[in-house]
Amino acid sequence: MKEKLRAHIENIIPLTDDEFLHILSFFSFETYKKNDFLIHEGDQVKFCYLIVTGLLKLVYDDKNKKQHIVSFAMEDWWESDFSAYFSQTKAKMFLQCIEDTNVFSLSFANYQKLAAESPKMKQFFLEKSNSGHIASQNRILSFLTSSAKERYEQLLNQYPLLFQRVPKTLLASYLGVSRETLSRLSS
Repeated sequence: MKEKLRAHIENIIPLTDDEFLHILSFFSFETYKKNDFLIHEGDQVKFCYLIVTGLLKLVYDDKNKKQHIVSFAMEDWWESDFSAYFSQTKAKMFLQCIEDTNVFSLSFANYQKLAAESPKMKQFFLEKSNSGHIASQNRILSFLTSSAKERYEQLLNQYPLLFQRVPKTLLASYLGVSRETLSRLSS
């Protein structure tokens, strides 16, 4: 699995063997089963996660206990309640496995230390952060400017495998539509 971490990082920055071994020492490898929680709402968020295999959902429960899927995270994606992670506060969302999942976890303390020690990793984290901001803004703009049908088609075009891996009720929540509406959109 460590080869997958190295390949993921080297998609952005080159590493020597010694650099990678040093970087690897900051991460922990963890295995979770389907339906396991990595973060519960109200938890102190200590880790962010690089998904090696599997699929996760990040969910926000509103005051009426309606669940809103904020994001899905699959292989090669980073996920956490980033607001709570970076501010070191309690989670407002929960992170749960949709499939059996393997991750590399990075504590906030190790993130800070790694970014301070390694200009290469600081650059890596900056580029990953920028990509995440762009994806979040695109999702917000999609909700503001696109119809449900357009959002469905965008998701299908961008992540076709997601439709094979995620139950329709979760896809409907992510798209902000009812299960019935999703059925109409997909026919």
